[in-house]
Amino acid sequence: QVQLVESGGGLVQAGGSLRLSCATSGSIFSINTMGWYRQAPGKQRELVATSTAGGTINYADSVKGRFTISREDGENTVYLLMNSLKPEDTAVYYCRFRNVYGDYWGRGTQVTVSS
Repeated sequence: QVQLVESGGGLVQAGGSLRLSCATSGSIFSINTMGWYRQAPGKQRELVATSTAGGTINYADSVKGRFTISREDGENTVYLLMNSLKPEDTAVYYCRFRNVYGDYWGRGTQVTVSS
């Protein structure tokens, strides 16, 4: 069974940086879209950034210019480099992989940005 495992979350001061990673624990083939989502307390889960196999990258307006998504297809790994973090970036961050066979989510990693 495919599982996604996020890492790299933690507590950081405003203006700091974190790098999240997401890797699979099982075999998954032909991943089309890799992405990051987040959910803050009391809010709906929202898209942060996505990257398609064709090279299309999409960011939420709130993170453009501060966050960078990257992927290593050979390793089935996706990263999210987060710079200039703000308290409003505090949330649980989830990775998501999609291919023709399914839609896979990680369990999330907490990111807390203190002011």
